[in-house]
Amino acid sequence: EYKTRFSKMGEQVLAMKELWTKEEAEFHGEHVDFDPVWSWPKPAQTPHPPIYHGGYTEWTRQRVVDFCDGWLPIGFSQKAILSGLEDLRERAATAGRSMDDINVTVFGPIPEREVLEGYAEAGVDRCTLGLPSAGRDTVLPLLDTYAELIDRS
Repeated sequence: EYKTRFSKMGEQVLAMKELWTKEEAEFHGEHVDFDPVWSWPKPAQTPHPPIYHGGYTEWTRQRVVDFCDGWLPIGFSQKAILSGLEDLRERAATAGRSMDDINVTVFGPIPEREVLEGYAEAGVDRCTLGLPSAGRDTVLPLLDTYAELIDRS
């Protein structure tokens, strides 16, 4: 339901973490409720796979601080992402979390050196560049262009 989607998401993330990290997991919430259970195999990553949350709003960034390991904004607006990054830092500090524990990955930024360097200087951990769904004649030259950006960054 629309009204409860984010409280449900938060409980689902916390319940998954219980299943992934406890020998015998148990969770009792408003949306997720289970008595002691066993779940195998456990994830190879310790303590569990990273959980990313995407979006731009202050509520998104608060959910990142409360439940997640990373923020995944789409790279439409560098200005919005950089101001969001400052907000995320403040929220993390208020919650007693270190930004060392919160990964920031910008998805699909403008593939220009100045943009990518700006993200790096601001503390963004990684940018993922997009590729069109096209043939090799289109994609391979684009990959060469991206490789030059990465080699010089």
